[in-house]
Amino acid sequence: MEWLTSPGIWIGLFTLTALEIVLGIDNVIFISIIAGKLAVAQRDRARKTGLALAAITRVLLLLSLSWVMDLTHPLISISRFNLTGRALILIAGGLFLIAKSTREIHLKFEGDEHTGARKAASFGAVLVQILLLDVVFSLDSVITAVGMVDEIGVMIAAVMLAVGVMMFFAGIISRFVERHPTLKVLALSFLLLIGVNLIGDGLGFHIPKGYTYFAMGFSVFVEMLNLKVRKPRRRAATA
Repeated sequence: MEWLTSPGIWIGLFTLTALEIVLGIDNVIFISIIAGKLAVAQRDRARKTGLALAAITRVLLLLSLSWVMDLTHPLISISRFNLTGRALILIAGGLFLIAKSTREIHLKFEGDEHTGARKAASFGAVLVQILLLDVVFSLDSVITAVGMVDEIGVMIAAVMLAVGVMMFFAGIISRFVERHPTLKVLALSFLLLIGVNLIGDGLGFHIPKGYTYFAMGFSVFVEMLNLKVRKPRRRAATA
């Protein structure tokens, strides 16, 4: 029980938990948008199941650290470029995110989702999409955790705490995005940006995550101002 009195372990736990929450923002956005394709009664269950799958995926990856670290070893080397298993997964995940986000933005502007031309997505199909992206997001998260903390128990505890926080806020975020169509387009744009980041990372062009999250945060701040400005106008128009 020495870990209970070790300041280093507690600092590592809180630091890693905070980092896992930040890294999980894109996962929450994706799950919220995908779950929005389901009937209203199924959305909350899909969000919670998706985040539970994310937790299970991360714990399983942490328990198979030797395999995860093998993914960082070069499979093919061309000049200075090394193709690894991690790179292949990140590129595939980035392409999927870009394709999915582009399609959703297209449908949003075409208006198909409001005309009834689209069939409701099945619960199983939504979970498969969530699980595929969970693997991509979890891989980066686990590699980051390995670089920060040595104790496997601390890593697992941080993952579970972070997922608990994300589960609490996922419903709030989803409902807020659903109420404001412009925010949904903004969230889809974030997924496009994250997809480009994943592909860049896979190809060896590292884009610091701080830049991406700053751009996302600034965009949300501007959109919040827009919502504040539009609210009095709506009231005036209604009156």
